[in-house]
Amino acid sequence: MAEETGATRKPITIKKYANRRLYHTGTSTYVTLDDLASMVKAGEEFAVSDAKTGEDITRSVLTQIIFEQEGKTGQNLLPVAFLRQLISYYGDSMQALVPSYLEYSIQTLAQNQQKFREQMQSTFGSDVIQAMEDQVQKNMTMFRGALKMFTPFGLAAGAPAAATAQQDNTDIDALKQQLDEMQKRLDKLSQS
Repeated sequence: MAEETGATRKPITIKKYANRRLYHTGTSTYVTLDDLASMVKAGEEFAVSDAKTGEDITRSVLTQIIFEQEGKTGQNLLPVAFLRQLISYYGDSMQALVPSYLEYSIQTLAQNQQKFREQMQSTFGSDVIQAMEDQVQKNMTMFRGALKMFTPFGLAAGAPAAATAQQDNTDIDALKQQLDEMQKRLDKLSQS
């Protein structure tokens, strides 16, 4: 018998019941939207159908997963301007072109992302990539903190401005120190 490839493998069947529970027919277990998100990340194909009508509802379940992921703190991938533009295409003459364009764009992004990760890993190793990702996260936290300084509601209720500014300066100094350490690590790795 020939081996099944990703192109010929049938997707896993997930049934959604009236009580909104999702049933994985392959494992005979109930699953959550987080479980389905993990399956997507693992590259597993699945199709969701309404248990009563048999209607394919995969698109709406995937959309629900995105909605939940966007609701988690720090998980925003879709900028508001993008969402507004996307909504504006519904009913527009461009509506038929948008799905194929978006699919092509995301495939290109995924291919380039993998190439970038491979180049970084071959040049610096996986520890540096993780350190850079951690540093980016710390930088974003610091940036958000800095933005709060410039908004009228950025100060905590009742907190004196001088104490907040002093804390921000301490945070900036910590960020500078972390950047210096990261630069030293990169210099050391590039000399190896």
